[in-house]
Amino acid sequence: MADIRKCQVLVVGGGPGGYPAAIRAGQLGLDTVIVDKHGLGGTCLNRGCIPSKAFIHAASKYEEMLSHTGKGALGITLTAEPVLEMAGVTAWKDTIVSKLTKGVGQLLKAAKVEAVSGWATFSDAKTCTVALEDGKTLTIQAENVILATGSKETELPFLPFGGPVIGSTEALQLTELPEKLVVVGAGYIGLELGIAFAKMGSQVSFVEAADAILPLYDAEMTRPITQWLKRHKVDVHLKARAKGFEEKNGKAILQFEDADGKLQSLEADKILVAVGRRPVTEGWGLENMGLDMAGPFLRIDDQCRTPMRGVYAIGDLVGEPLLAHKATAQGELVAEVIAGHRRRFDPNSIAAVCFTEPEIVGVGLTPDEAKKKGESVITGKFPLAASGRALSMEGGADGGFVRITARESDHVILGIHAVGKHVSELSGEFALAIEMGARLEDIAGTIHVHPTLTEGFAESALAALGHPIHIPAL
Repeated sequence: MADIRKCQVLVVGGGPGGYPAAIRAGQLGLDTVIVDKHGLGGTCLNRGCIPSKAFIHAASKYEEMLSHTGKGALGITLTAEPVLEMAGVTAWKDTIVSKLTKGVGQLLKAAKVEAVSGWATFSDAKTCTVALEDGKTLTIQAENVILATGSKETELPFLPFGGPVIGSTEALQLTELPEKLVVVGAGYIGLELGIAFAKMGSQVSFVEAADAILPLYDAEMTRPITQWLKRHKVDVHLKARAKGFEEKNGKAILQFEDADGKLQSLEADKILVAVGRRPVTEGWGLENMGLDMAGPFLRIDDQCRTPMRGVYAIGDLVGEPLLAHKATAQGELVAEVIAGHRRRFDPNSIAAVCFTEPEIVGVGLTPDEAKKKGESVITGKFPLAASGRALSMEGGADGGFVRITARESDHVILGIHAVGKHVSELSGEFALAIEMGARLEDIAGTIHVHPTLTEGFAESALAALGHPIHIPAL
């Protein structure tokens, strides 16, 4: 007979939504159990955000060192080219992942949360059986359930994972650098990884079905990235649809239909499929829980409640944007709702970042999106080529800028977008401005530290007001 564990809160999934939910519930004095089979930290810590950023950092360091070989840039000269060992990069990445996942375990323990390693399958909305790693089973009966099962890579039927065809998870586990890499999909995952591999020395090509890279961003934002790809001889095939592949002489040959409808082919050592992610709704008993769907996602209200009393869902399971920080915010909120706090999930906007070269960050509406909503807007743009801090970090020459969009009548900021080296670090200030309902005068009137990239934000607000200091007024 299986052991039975009763609790106030059961969290299924230990990713960036699940483990913060469990920690907060524990802090609030709720008897909490979290179940996860694939490692605390979920996709973000183990197979996504963190390992990919480690790869990107290593790739950038390698590229920077190459640029100093025999040239004396910045007054620094390397007398021999650096040597990249792919297995070493992967091993270093693994040490970071291990440190962070162990840290999550310690945080759960400090919050008095019981962590169970295994796969949970629900027989009804509040009861699940966990297949433990030792072959035994544990039945858990909960007063409240938080579903945080996350998402997984989308696999194309004509490009199934295996052999030379890989997803982002396997790309982050490679111990040999592919000489030729074809990336199917030029969204944020494909571009982040493809650019990193290009920096490390792979010959990279992109095959993208849309008519632009990063189709969720406007052309002004993506132009610096397009220029980087051109300078580094990275081929980008737009309006191109992958059709399948064959293996020949130890190589994979990807077939795709180009913009003119002609069949083309690309040779590759690896084909990375990065066409998005989909929620994990299979295999854990969703059909036994009486929940409603909204397309491929679970339907929830503004407190992340499903139609079943006491059952909540968060993160990638409930829809776009599929972002770790959104899941974290929802997880903390749900724990507080269960504890009786008055909370609802209604952010004004959620910032999104692409760790491409250069980086790109967006929060709120673009000028075109605002106009489509009937807003009359004013905009201000500050080029990072005029930023002393950007220039001192070898940025500014990549076409980067900060752009602000505000309502013309009252100057309330509707959107903030930036592209350039290290601009991801501005995302918090951008999100705060939108969330607090800031006006252009609020940002322009806040004294920003010199020299920092944040000055570009203040200058963009001044530009929208018509009197920037460090660029000519238009």
